[in-house]
Amino acid sequence: MIYKDRTKPIPERVEHLLGLMTLEEKAGQLVQPFGWQTYEHINGEIRLTEAFKKQIEQAGVGSLYGVLRADPWTGVTLESGLSPREGAEAVNTIQRYAIENSRLGIPILIGEECSHGHMAIGATVFPVPLSLGSTWNVDLYREMCRVVGRETRSQGGAVTYSPVLDVVRDPRWGRTEECFGEDAHLISEMAVASVEGLQGEKLDGEDSVAATLKHFVGYGSSEGGRNAGPVHMGRRELLEVDLLPFRKAVEAGAASIMPAYNEIDGVPCTTNQELLEDVLRNDWGFDGMVITDCGAIDMLASGHDVAADGRDAAIQAIRAGIDMEMSGEMFGKHLVEAVHAGQLEEEVLDRAVRRVLTLKFRLGLFESPYADPDRAEQVIGSAEHVELARKLAGEGIVLLKNEGVLPLAPGAGKIAVIGPNADVGYNQLGDYTSPQPRDKVTTVLGGIRTKLADTPEQVLYAPGCRIKGDSREGFEFALSTAEQADTVVMVVGGSSARDFGEGSIDLKTGASKVTGNSESDMDCGEGIDRLSLSLSGVQLELIQEIHKLGKPLVVVYINGRPIAEPWIDEHADAILEAWYPGQEGGHAVADILFGDVNPSGRLTVSIPKHVGQLPVYYNGKRSRGKRYLEADSQPRYPFGFGLSYTEFTYDKLSVSSDSIHKNEEVQVRVEVKNTGQRAGAEVVQLYVTDVASTVTRPGKELKGFRKVFLQPGETQTVEFTVGPEQLQYIGANYEPVVEPGEFQVHVGKHVNELLSANFIVRED
Repeated sequence: MIYKDRTKPIPERVEHLLGLMTLEEKAGQLVQPFGWQTYEHINGEIRLTEAFKKQIEQAGVGSLYGVLRADPWTGVTLESGLSPREGAEAVNTIQRYAIENSRLGIPILIGEECSHGHMAIGATVFPVPLSLGSTWNVDLYREMCRVVGRETRSQGGAVTYSPVLDVVRDPRWGRTEECFGEDAHLISEMAVASVEGLQGEKLDGEDSVAATLKHFVGYGSSEGGRNAGPVHMGRRELLEVDLLPFRKAVEAGAASIMPAYNEIDGVPCTTNQELLEDVLRNDWGFDGMVITDCGAIDMLASGHDVAADGRDAAIQAIRAGIDMEMSGEMFGKHLVEAVHAGQLEEEVLDRAVRRVLTLKFRLGLFESPYADPDRAEQVIGSAEHVELARKLAGEGIVLLKNEGVLPLAPGAGKIAVIGPNADVGYNQLGDYTSPQPRDKVTTVLGGIRTKLADTPEQVLYAPGCRIKGDSREGFEFALSTAEQADTVVMVVGGSSARDFGEGSIDLKTGASKVTGNSESDMDCGEGIDRLSLSLSGVQLELIQEIHKLGKPLVVVYINGRPIAEPWIDEHADAILEAWYPGQEGGHAVADILFGDVNPSGRLTVSIPKHVGQLPVYYNGKRSRGKRYLEADSQPRYPFGFGLSYTEFTYDKLSVSSDSIHKNEEVQVRVEVKNTGQRAGAEVVQLYVTDVASTVTRPGKELKGFRKVFLQPGETQTVEFTVGPEQLQYIGANYEPVVEPGEFQVHVGKHVNELLSANFIVRED
């Protein structure tokens, strides 16, 4: 059997296997049912369901989604879920049955969510991507992705539905937390690191999983910040901004890609042949697998309404370039019948099956389909991985304001830790996180108590209020607690914890739904889009009441989107933006509060003064205007901004040549000095301005960055290369062009605090 011979080239093995398959077996390879529905976990024993067994014996299953996932959508809880060892054993039980009870013994592709850690019980929970972007530390993020690949593959997961490469344009969007930020260059750097980390040197390695780039494309630019809403975007912006991170990740070797739910100019991404075939495959040379988002094909007939029914939707999708359907309902019901009815050519089906089988062979699933439970137990949640989670959380926290109160001195008296996010571990984990044991997650209260373990009487606590709702019943206790303290640390923000009530889950996609459930604190995450960027509930009122006590006030935000609260910006003595910092977030916040870690996080999204300023992303066009009647158009905190416990100065910006040809490069150098009393890390940022261009351009565009660590008094020369890639844009004919003329380079702390120099680009 050629397809079982590992010495044969993969294309030869694929064609041989494809030639042996029936029509029904081919269609079976293109469906991905929900993995948690294939088994029952009873008294520690894994039993496969009869429905799954029947599906295997009839035509087989190409892939399973979320075998190891646990959350309210799956109905899998801490009590009923699988430990790291049990997860590996469950995958082995599923694989063994599929291989031994199907005609051709084709292994199943196990797909799992890994946006900021393997979404399984016991796996390491890292900070959300918005926090990871705020580290500006590409190497550290790549290391994290290696860990995520290791943990996932150890349990048998072979493909992950990450990274999320959407460019944030309206932070009211609930999925902002899943993104790296508002800048395509920074996202591209993280995208390449993600692919390199997750996939490793070879896909069939024991630590490697196939990366799936999502959501292709424009998903972060939806109308009104509403999830999956229409996208109004010109072709030039699409090519230049939103497609850039995907192109870079494809060039890095990404094995899979997922189209977005949204439409662009009236065409749903799920059936956009121009994007899926012309751009992705023909222009970029992508040779991997394309899988839909959950329920996306059904949405063509019931949502976009571009298909008459499910069969029409399935035919349109596979013709456009879809290879596999997450959930598998439309492909499973209609593809075989469509071929029999003469509505779909079998060679179109073969094209998709060929891509699915190729990925399975590349992953080595035919040779090594089974997980190692001993290894899973050893690597998942290891001490080394936990320490990495803490370091990433610390580097992703942004110090927005500090009027001399931070860092706190350990002997500075009593500290009152107050707020709804002070001691609720699940609230700091973010969306796409499985429930974790309580003792695995360190809250801010826990982190501060650990710092002051020798004097526990120094730490006081009161929740004060919930994230949402108008109850003030906790105010009195919070105020009396704060009165006893010398310093108050308010831990407020949002929640993406999927602990919502019955009926608030979209059963097709797993996204949450906005309901009247008063017990739910979820105000962020997939499907939770907001009108406002203010704090939910009565949190602001609680802070204002405590401020009246006259105590030093430190505000810690734990949240998944920017918060615009002018009163807090003006009245708090210090503000930390921690995003959702993951399981070690409490330790990381405490490390910064007490000065054991010098904050080095920098914003990757602009934070507006008021929601009425949106859109407020830094690289808008120069023609967009300066102000409103009530205020200027500048954000409260600009892109790239973040404070430190030390000071950095910039000097001696130079460009190696004042004139180059358009195919040449210049070296840009600047001296950065730590002029303060503490060691610290600075994010040195390079921006480029095309002074005059045929097509309108942004005022500044990020084109490079370096995170450098400097001791007090130390100076380092930081160098950037600026050439055609940094100077080009999508020109009048929709092709990349470097136009002759004057350019400016800017280097500095953030987009509004920069040194500048000019040079000329000449015609060849």
